[in-house]
Amino acid sequence: MAKKNTHYVCQQCGTVHPKWGGQCTGCNAWNSLVEEASETVSPFAKGTKASGSKQKLDFVPLKGQQEQPPRRQSKMGEFDRVCGGGLVAGCAILIGGDPGIGKSTLLLQAVAALSLNARCAYISGEEAIDQVRLRALRLGLADSAVDLTSATNVNDILATLKNSTYDIVVIDSIQTMYLEQLDGAPGTVSQVRACSAELIRLAKEKGFCLFLVGHVTKDGQIAGPRVLEHMVDTVLYFEGERGHAFRILRAVKNRFGATDEIGVFEMTDRGLSEVTNPSALFLADRNGQVSGSVVFAGIEGTRPVLVEIQALVTPTSYGTPRRAVIGWDTNRLAMVIAVLEARCGIALGGRDVYLNVAGGLRITEPAADLAVAAALISALNNAPFTSDAVIFGEIALSGEIRPAAQTELRLKEAAKLGFASAYTAPRRQGNKKISADGLTLHVINTLRDLLPDSVEQTKSISKRNF
Repeated sequence: MAKKNTHYVCQQCGTVHPKWGGQCTGCNAWNSLVEEASETVSPFAKGTKASGSKQKLDFVPLKGQQEQPPRRQSKMGEFDRVCGGGLVAGCAILIGGDPGIGKSTLLLQAVAALSLNARCAYISGEEAIDQVRLRALRLGLADSAVDLTSATNVNDILATLKNSTYDIVVIDSIQTMYLEQLDGAPGTVSQVRACSAELIRLAKEKGFCLFLVGHVTKDGQIAGPRVLEHMVDTVLYFEGERGHAFRILRAVKNRFGATDEIGVFEMTDRGLSEVTNPSALFLADRNGQVSGSVVFAGIEGTRPVLVEIQALVTPTSYGTPRRAVIGWDTNRLAMVIAVLEARCGIALGGRDVYLNVAGGLRITEPAADLAVAAALISALNNAPFTSDAVIFGEIALSGEIRPAAQTELRLKEAAKLGFASAYTAPRRQGNKKISADGLTLHVINTLRDLLPDSVEQTKSISKRNF
């Protein structure tokens, strides 16, 4: 017999608690527990089958012929790149991002491009039909063959899609959807999980591509249960700073393509425009003869990206020095500063340090350690770093420089943009000689090799380039 009870579910991570508490024990979030009603059936209750149907499973060999799934391309190169080369039939894609960053604009442009060769449906749960039409008119997409509706009841959506032949379906957003069978309000863990499961099941059954727009928390993570990211095939984050026109579409999970792939867009008055060469755009306003400025040759997914890293070191006015970081990991900066102090004798403990990645891009790979150290040394000595050089490498706690992956790809991008030299770690033993593509390579074995002639000179202001 059905048994009704209530429990408390964390709206951040989905952890279930038998009673209310101020803090979730799963993710340590405060005031995130919400009471939800649940209906559970004991598997050993009278009249139920605890053992299941006992059907025999069929196994197949691991080796076999498998054709590559056909891809449906939107002709938006940056969007298709992040999706792994195009959309696969029956895939479920979750897109998250800060409010107002441009998620709805991106999807509206994508389905308008896809509507040239596919039937597309856009279901909005947050905006009225007239609001979506006004956005399409502003973007110049009013004549696109996209079917539009506004709904939040998942049962109505499922009944409509079962009798349709749509190829692309957009749900904007999943936090506004609800199932009548559940007592929870829209956006709660139970509603988000159940609505997503029903929509994904139908997408797999009918073979249409499903886009789900997800809200994010104050920490930048997609709101709702973590299991939601496991249910979908692809998870995309739309990132960017409000003060910059650049937007980054980043794949953090992709069952049909590479992870950590990025697509770069620029927000204009006509919507999002693709940036085919982000390295040239990130370095367009760079002045090479400024202290504290270096160019880092990074890798985002399969794409080399050159960005400017800026550092500023000033005497502190307070008892505790300030560490302000934009676009990089604060803990990683603390580690680089500690290595500079312990291994190179550079005292930064009594100085404020400001670090910025120009263009609004966020860097996560450890190969940026050497570029950050070079920017800090340059800012401390007020000595500009070599303007026509790129730098990359990972710093160990011993002060040694570790080589970065895909070195040749980084050097090729630097040579294409007109750089003359590169500072990098020595190659690994057993590797073939690195092709420098005409660049002058400066091998950095330890962090001391990046310093001026002596540690004492680093403590005084010097005008020489290093």
